[in-house]
Amino acid sequence: MTKTVYVGMSADLIHPGHLNIINNAVKYGEVIVGVLTDEAIASYKRLPYMNFEQRKLVVEGLRGVTKVVAQESLDYVPNLEKIKPNFVVHGDDWKTGIQSETRQRVIDTLAKWGGQLIEIPYTDGISSTALIKALKEIGTTPEIRQNRLRRLLSAKKSVRMMEAHNGLTGLIVENAKITKNNTTVEFDGMWLSSLTESTVRGRPDIEAVDFSSRMTTLNDILEVTTKPIIFDGDTGGKNVENFVFMVKTMERLGVSAVIIEDKVGLKQNSLFGTSVQQTQATPEEFARKIRAGKKAQVGHAFMVIARIESLIAGAGVADAILRAKTYIEAGADGIMIHSAKKDPKEIFDFCDAYKKLEKVVPLVVVPSSFNSVYEKDLAERGVNIVIYANQLLRGAYPAMMRVANTILENERALECDDTIMPIKEILTLIPNAEA
Repeated sequence: MTKTVYVGMSADLIHPGHLNIINNAVKYGEVIVGVLTDEAIASYKRLPYMNFEQRKLVVEGLRGVTKVVAQESLDYVPNLEKIKPNFVVHGDDWKTGIQSETRQRVIDTLAKWGGQLIEIPYTDGISSTALIKALKEIGTTPEIRQNRLRRLLSAKKSVRMMEAHNGLTGLIVENAKITKNNTTVEFDGMWLSSLTESTVRGRPDIEAVDFSSRMTTLNDILEVTTKPIIFDGDTGGKNVENFVFMVKTMERLGVSAVIIEDKVGLKQNSLFGTSVQQTQATPEEFARKIRAGKKAQVGHAFMVIARIESLIAGAGVADAILRAKTYIEAGADGIMIHSAKKDPKEIFDFCDAYKKLEKVVPLVVVPSSFNSVYEKDLAERGVNIVIYANQLLRGAYPAMMRVANTILENERALECDDTIMPIKEILTLIPNAEA
């Protein structure tokens, strides 16, 4: 009777190390490869470059592979209990770190039917990290970048976005990451805020920076990053025709989504709340703009997200829910709910009511005022995208003011050295700057 061998892998970037594992696995029997789904991979590190079906197709084409199945979690046990292989073959690089517990569960599960774990020495000279870095340096395409947000929404319970307002902050969002509980934590994409862009130009946040000018910033960020972008479209322009043009431009450039708010007249920043006049469009009027934007796009990946200002304008949760239903029926791909209150209660009230709608789309929240709420609490309420809309700019301005005042106080720059980057680091901060 032919024996079976199980091999689990992400298979995002196939390299000689993967081939070595499979070539060794063939020696023990028929090879079944469990390709980790996007959801499984996203649970502990970045989303893979290729989607599951693409990775499955690649592995099916490898010599020696008999069958490919989906592995829906980092844990091998569910697949092992279904297949009951005689052997599991894996590299010997999982004895420490996040995968050490997974390894032990494999050993314990195989023992139930006398199976065996075969560990192959790690292939020297191959670094997935280096390969990923090389891919980032090559860049991405508009289509790949644009599709990535929908993939993230399918793979993760909650997607984390951070504002970027120039190429440098784009690089920060692209590269910032920490290791927490043996899991890589990073931002999934970036938010191009009209507030931060207006502020860095010294302009008020009243749509004073026109769309064409904002394209300069967008292109600066597109050139040096690969993560998905959500664009703050303010009201979408004074009329429907302006929004149609915006959608066509955003889609062509590879932006993943645009968020427009249901306000009319002179734009006033929502964080002012009811201390300034906040006038909403009628639900029917705003729905027409959504329909026109959706009709204008060419592909299916681009998203039009409707931002509801009912809580900002003091109209209440019931009005916000009515508008959400209307906008979804008009074709909105997502709903953003906003609040200027420090307590997230009305946001939670909206989330609870939103879940009861017959049809829902991804829900977006920007916790600028109610910033004490944890991402996990929002996710539990059904929030799919959390946007940190202005924190990088708000952190940069005080730091720059301290430096400026320190120089004025001391009439030289020496006293700043402990709080600013060394000049050599500045020179090498941007990739390939030394070339």
